Amino acid sequence: MMLGTLLSYLDRQVLALLSPMILRDTHMNAQAYGEVISAFSFAYMLSTPVWGSLLDRVGLRIGMTVSVAIWAVASAGHSLVSTFLGFAVARGSLGIGEGAMFPGGFRTAMDSLPPEKQSRGIALAYSGSSAGSLLAPLLITPLAVVYGWRIAFLATPVAALVWLVLWRTSVDTSKFAFRSTAKQFSFPSVLERRFWSLVASYSLGALPVGGITYLAPLYLSRSHGLSQKQLGLVLWIPPAALEIGFFFWGWIADRFARGNLRPTWLLSLLSVLALPCSAVAWFSSSAAALALLSATMFAAAGFTVVTLRIGALAYPSEQRSMAAGIASGSFSAVVAMVLPIGGRLFDQHMYGTAFSLVAFLPLLGTVIWWLLHVGRTDPATAA
Repeated sequence: MMLGTLLSYLDRQVLALLSPMILRDTHMNAQAYGEVISAFSFAYMLSTPVWGSLLDRVGLRIGMTVSVAIWAVASAGHSLVSTFLGFAVARGSLGIGEGAMFPGGFRTAMDSLPPEKQSRGIALAYSGSSAGSLLAPLLITPLAVVYGWRIAFLATPVAALVWLVLWRTSVDTSKFAFRSTAKQFSFPSVLERRFWSLVASYSLGALPVGGITYLAPLYLSRSHGLSQKQLGLVLWIPPAALEIGFFFWGWIADRFARGNLRPTWLLSLLSVLALPCSAVAWFSSSAAALALLSATMFAAAGFTVVTLRIGALAYPSEQRSMAAGIASGSFSAVVAMVLPIGGRLFDQHMYGTAFSLVAFLPLLGTVIWWLLHVGRTDPATAA
C-alpha cells in the first residue's frame, strides 16, 4: 500500500512539478491551473467516501484492483490534451480513480496490525505520498526536460500496471488478523458530530500538504526565478520533511495518544508548528522559503496521522475505510476551494496572503475540532 500511494502521488505531482512548462505551452494562467486542480479535488472528494464504503463491502483485493486500473488510464490521458477543458476532464478522472488509495492504506494498517502499532502502520501506508512527492522532481523533471511534459505523463501508468501485478499475486487480504467486512454498503451521515470532527481536523489540518505541493513550484519559479531544472533539484525537500513527519508523529501517536479520542495538546502543538508558513514571502532567500515550507509539511504529516487515528476510534471496525474516505474527501474539498483562491492571489503577486491562508487554516481546524468536543466525555469504547 505504501508503494501504491507512492505511485499515486508521483502521478499527481507531474502536473504540479511541470506547471511552469505546461502553463507556458498551453497559455493557461495560474487561476485556470488552480481550477484544473479543483477538478481533481472535487472528483476525489466525491469518490473517496464511496470507495471507502465499497472497500468495506467488497474487500481490499477487488476494490484496489479496479481503482488503480482507472487512474492508470486517466493519467495516460493527460498526455493527449492541450486545453483547460481537456486537463480538467483528465484530472477529474484521475481523482475518481485515486480515491481508493488512502482508504485502502488506512484499512490495511488497521486490519493487519495490533493496536499498539496501528498509527505507525498508517504512517507507513501514507508515507508513499511524501515519497512520491520527493521522488517526482528527481525522476520526472529530467524526463520532461529531455522528452517533453507529455511523455512524463506516460511513465506512471506503466508503473501502476506493475503494481497491479504485485497486488494481485503477492497480497492475501483474507489472512489479515483483524479483518472484518461490512454486511451492507454504508454511507457517512453528515448529521453526526464525529463526521464533522473528522472533517474539520483532517481537511484543514492537512491542507498545507496540498497547498504547498501545488503552489511551491509556481512560487519558487515566479518569485525566486528558479528554472524547471533548478526546481527539480530542490522540490524534493518539503516532501522529505513530510516523510520524516509521518514516521515521527506516528511514533508519537502510538506512544502518547493511543486510545485517546481527544489529544488536545497534540493537535494544538501541530497547529503552532504550521504557522511559520505565513512568513514564507518575507524572505528573499529560496533556502529560507524551502525551510519554512518544509517545517509546515512536517506538521501537516502529524495532522494526517493523528486525526485519522482519532477517526478510527470514533467509527466501528467495519467502517474503517469509510472513515478514511471521509477524511480524504473533505481534504480534497478544502483544497478544491482554496487552490483557485491561491492561484488568483498568485496572479496578483500576493504570495504572503496565499501562504498565510495555508498557515492559519490548520489552527482553525483544531479550534472547530475542540468546540465539537468540549465538555464531552469519552465513550467507554475509546479505551
